[in-house]
Amino acid sequence: MKLSPTQIAWRAAQDIADGAYVNLGIGFPELVAKFQPPGRQAIFHTENGILGFGEAPAPGQEDWDLINAGKKAVTIRPGTAFFHHADSFAMVRGGHLDVAILGAYEVAETGDLANWSTGPKGVPAVGGAMDLVHGAKRVAVITDHTTKEGRPKLVRRCTLPLTGVGCVTRVYTSLAVIDIVGGRFVLREKLASVGLGELQSLTGAELHLQGPVADLIMAEV
Repeated sequence: MKLSPTQIAWRAAQDIADGAYVNLGIGFPELVAKFQPPGRQAIFHTENGILGFGEAPAPGQEDWDLINAGKKAVTIRPGTAFFHHADSFAMVRGGHLDVAILGAYEVAETGDLANWSTGPKGVPAVGGAMDLVHGAKRVAVITDHTTKEGRPKLVRRCTLPLTGVGCVTRVYTSLAVIDIVGGRFVLREKLASVGLGELQSLTGAELHLQGPVADLIMAEV
Protein backbone atom coordinates (compact mmCIF):
# COMPACT_ATOMS: atom_id res chain seq x y z
CA MET A 1 0.00 0.00 0.00
CA LYS A 2 1.26 3.47 -0.85
CA LEU A 3 -0.02 7.00 -1.40
CA SER A 4 -1.32 7.96 -4.82
CA PRO A 5 0.14 11.03 -6.55
CA THR A 6 -2.98 12.96 -5.52
CA GLN A 7 -2.49 11.98 -1.87
CA ILE A 8 1.19 12.97 -1.97
CA ALA A 9 0.22 16.34 -3.45
CA TRP A 10 -2.40 16.82 -0.71
CA ARG A 11 0.19 16.13 2.00
CA ALA A 12 2.66 18.60 0.51
CA ALA A 13 -0.04 21.28 0.32
CA GLN A 14 -0.62 21.07 4.09
CA ASP A 15 2.80 22.61 4.74
CA ILE A 16 2.31 25.71 2.57
CA ALA A 17 1.78 28.83 4.67
CA ASP A 18 -1.04 31.28 4.01
CA GLY A 19 0.10 33.95 1.57
CA ALA A 20 3.24 32.08 0.50
CA TYR A 21 4.57 32.70 -3.00
CA VAL A 22 4.83 29.25 -4.56
CA ASN A 23 6.07 27.80 -7.83
CA LEU A 24 4.93 24.30 -8.77
CA GLY A 25 7.00 22.21 -11.17
CA ILE A 26 5.53 20.90 -14.41
CA GLY A 27 3.47 17.72 -14.22
CA PHE A 28 2.97 15.92 -10.90
CA PRO A 29 3.69 19.00 -8.68
CA GLU A 30 0.90 20.95 -10.38
CA LEU A 31 -1.57 18.80 -8.41
CA VAL A 32 -0.59 20.63 -5.21
CA ALA A 33 -2.61 23.68 -6.30
CA LYS A 34 -5.84 21.68 -5.92
CA PHE A 35 -5.42 21.23 -2.17
CA GLN A 36 -5.29 24.54 -0.36
CA PRO A 37 -6.01 23.96 3.35
CA PRO A 38 -9.10 25.78 4.70
CA GLY A 39 -8.30 29.35 5.67
CA ARG A 40 -5.07 29.40 3.67
CA GLN A 41 -4.36 30.58 0.15
CA ALA A 42 -0.99 30.39 -1.58
CA ILE A 43 -0.07 32.84 -4.36
CA PHE A 44 1.01 30.69 -7.28
CA HIS A 45 3.72 31.81 -9.70
CA THR A 46 4.55 30.40 -13.11
CA GLU A 47 7.67 31.01 -15.19
CA ASN A 48 5.76 32.12 -18.28
CA GLY A 49 4.54 35.22 -16.43
CA ILE A 50 1.50 34.87 -14.18
CA LEU A 51 1.23 35.50 -10.44
CA GLY A 52 -1.83 34.66 -8.35
CA PHE A 53 -3.70 32.41 -10.77
CA GLY A 54 -6.49 30.08 -9.67
CA GLU A 55 -7.38 26.43 -10.09
CA ALA A 56 -7.84 24.65 -13.41
CA PRO A 57 -11.05 25.50 -15.25
CA ALA A 58 -13.82 22.96 -15.74
CA PRO A 59 -13.46 20.83 -18.89
CA GLY A 60 -14.72 22.77 -21.88
CA GLN A 61 -14.26 26.13 -20.11
CA GLU A 62 -10.57 26.56 -20.89
CA ASP A 63 -9.21 29.83 -22.24
CA TRP A 64 -6.02 28.73 -23.99
CA ASP A 65 -4.57 32.22 -23.77
CA LEU A 66 -4.34 31.52 -20.00
CA ILE A 67 -1.84 28.72 -19.41
CA ASN A 68 0.92 27.90 -16.96
CA ALA A 69 4.48 26.86 -17.81
CA GLY A 70 3.31 23.28 -18.29
CA LYS A 71 0.80 24.45 -20.95
CA LYS A 72 -2.13 23.62 -18.65
CA ALA A 73 -5.15 25.93 -18.64
CA VAL A 74 -5.58 28.07 -15.51
CA THR A 75 -8.13 30.54 -14.22
CA ILE A 76 -7.51 34.06 -12.97
CA ARG A 77 -8.59 35.59 -9.68
CA PRO A 78 -8.93 39.19 -8.52
CA GLY A 79 -5.39 40.55 -8.31
CA THR A 80 -3.83 38.15 -10.79
CA ALA A 81 -0.83 39.80 -12.47
CA PHE A 82 0.70 39.20 -15.92
CA PHE A 83 4.25 40.11 -16.87
CA HIS A 84 7.14 39.33 -19.18
CA HIS A 85 8.91 35.98 -19.06
CA ALA A 86 12.15 37.77 -18.13
CA ASP A 87 10.45 39.51 -15.19
CA SER A 88 9.15 36.15 -14.01
CA PHE A 89 12.69 34.76 -13.89
CA ALA A 90 13.87 37.94 -12.15
CA MET A 91 11.40 37.10 -9.37
CA VAL A 92 12.85 33.60 -9.14
CA ARG A 93 16.50 34.66 -9.22
CA GLY A 94 15.86 37.57 -6.88
CA GLY A 95 14.74 35.29 -4.05
CA HIS A 96 11.09 36.38 -4.08
CA LEU A 97 9.57 32.88 -3.97
CA ASP A 98 8.94 31.22 -0.63
CA VAL A 99 8.58 27.66 -1.90
CA ALA A 100 9.31 25.62 -5.03
CA ILE A 101 7.79 22.13 -5.22
CA LEU A 102 9.37 19.93 -7.87
CA GLY A 103 9.36 16.35 -9.07
CA ALA A 104 12.46 14.16 -9.08
CA TYR A 105 14.28 11.28 -10.67
CA GLU A 106 16.74 11.15 -7.76
CA VAL A 107 17.29 12.99 -4.48
CA ALA A 108 20.54 12.53 -2.56
CA GLU A 109 20.91 12.59 1.22
CA THR A 110 22.99 15.74 0.74
CA GLY A 111 19.98 17.52 -0.79
CA ASP A 112 21.22 17.24 -4.39
CA LEU A 113 18.44 16.96 -6.97
CA ALA A 114 18.27 15.33 -10.41
CA ASN A 115 14.94 16.02 -12.09
CA TRP A 116 15.51 16.66 -15.80
CA SER A 117 16.00 14.63 -18.94
CA THR A 118 16.61 15.20 -22.64
CA GLY A 119 15.13 11.83 -23.59
CA PRO A 120 11.88 11.22 -25.53
CA LYS A 121 9.80 12.38 -22.55
CA GLY A 122 12.19 15.13 -21.51
CA VAL A 123 10.37 18.09 -23.07
CA PRO A 124 10.74 20.88 -21.98
CA ALA A 125 14.01 19.48 -20.64
CA VAL A 126 15.45 21.40 -17.69
CA GLY A 127 12.99 24.30 -17.93
CA GLY A 128 13.25 26.75 -15.04
CA ALA A 129 14.21 24.16 -12.43
CA MET A 130 17.87 25.19 -12.20
CA ASP A 131 16.80 28.74 -11.40
CA LEU A 132 14.08 27.64 -8.97
CA VAL A 133 16.30 25.41 -6.84
CA HIS A 134 18.68 28.30 -6.18
CA GLY A 135 16.18 31.16 -6.07
CA ALA A 136 13.36 29.80 -3.90
CA LYS A 137 13.74 30.08 -0.12
CA ARG A 138 12.62 26.46 0.35
CA VAL A 139 12.72 23.57 -2.13
CA ALA A 140 10.57 20.48 -1.59
CA VAL A 141 10.18 17.39 -3.75
CA ILE A 142 7.15 15.17 -4.33
CA THR A 143 7.83 11.75 -5.82
CA ASP A 144 7.13 8.05 -5.67
CA HIS A 145 9.53 6.40 -3.23
CA THR A 146 10.92 4.08 -5.91
CA THR A 147 11.08 3.87 -9.69
CA LYS A 148 8.64 1.70 -11.64
CA GLU A 149 11.34 -0.98 -11.55
CA GLY A 150 11.54 -0.76 -7.75
CA ARG A 151 14.88 1.06 -7.52
CA PRO A 152 15.28 3.71 -4.79
CA LYS A 153 14.82 7.33 -5.83
CA LEU A 154 16.27 8.53 -2.52
CA VAL A 155 19.98 7.74 -2.73
CA ARG A 156 23.38 8.43 -1.21
CA ARG A 157 24.60 10.22 -4.34
CA CYS A 158 22.76 11.06 -7.54
CA THR A 159 23.92 9.22 -10.65
CA LEU A 160 21.98 11.42 -13.09
CA PRO A 161 22.89 14.98 -14.17
CA LEU A 162 22.14 17.40 -11.34
CA THR A 163 19.58 20.16 -11.32
CA GLY A 164 20.98 21.63 -8.12
CA VAL A 165 23.42 20.87 -5.29
CA GLY A 166 22.31 20.80 -1.65
CA CYS A 167 19.00 22.48 -2.47
CA VAL A 168 16.25 20.11 -1.28
CA THR A 169 15.12 20.29 2.35
CA ARG A 170 12.04 18.03 2.41
CA VAL A 171 10.81 15.07 0.34
CA TYR A 172 7.19 13.86 0.23
CA THR A 173 7.03 10.32 -1.13
CA SER A 174 4.41 7.62 -1.56
CA LEU A 175 5.63 6.04 1.70
CA ALA A 176 7.11 8.77 3.90
CA VAL A 177 7.94 12.39 4.63
CA ILE A 178 11.69 12.86 4.96
CA ASP A 179 13.71 15.94 5.84
CA ILE A 180 17.28 16.52 4.75
CA VAL A 181 19.28 17.75 7.72
CA GLY A 182 23.06 18.01 7.86
CA GLY A 183 23.55 15.75 4.85
CA ARG A 184 21.27 12.98 6.18
CA PHE A 185 17.77 11.70 5.53
CA VAL A 186 15.71 12.25 8.69
CA LEU A 187 12.42 10.33 8.79
CA ARG A 188 9.48 12.44 10.01
CA GLU A 189 6.41 10.46 8.89
CA LYS A 190 5.73 7.05 7.35
CA LEU A 191 2.76 4.89 6.48
CA ALA A 192 1.74 2.87 9.52
CA SER A 193 1.48 -0.23 7.32
CA VAL A 194 5.15 0.00 6.31
CA GLY A 195 7.75 -1.14 8.82
CA LEU A 196 10.94 0.82 9.34
CA GLY A 197 13.04 -2.08 8.03
CA GLU A 198 10.94 -2.35 4.87
CA LEU A 199 11.14 1.40 4.29
CA GLN A 200 14.91 1.30 4.74
CA SER A 201 15.19 -1.51 2.19
CA LEU A 202 13.46 0.74 -0.36
CA THR A 203 15.72 3.72 0.38
CA GLY A 204 19.20 4.03 -1.09
CA ALA A 205 20.74 5.79 1.93
CA GLU A 206 20.42 5.45 5.69
CA LEU A 207 17.29 6.81 7.33
CA HIS A 208 17.91 8.59 10.63
CA LEU A 209 15.46 9.19 13.48
CA GLN A 210 15.20 12.37 15.52
CA GLY A 211 12.34 11.80 17.91
CA PRO A 212 9.02 10.04 17.24
CA VAL A 213 7.97 9.22 13.68
CA ALA A 214 4.37 10.26 12.97
CA ASP A 215 1.91 8.28 10.88
CA LEU A 216 1.61 9.56 7.31
CA ILE A 217 -2.02 10.40 6.57
CA MET A 218 -3.73 8.68 3.63
CA ALA A 219 -6.19 11.46 2.82
CA GLU A 220 -9.37 10.61 0.93
CA VAL A 221 -8.91 12.90 -2.06
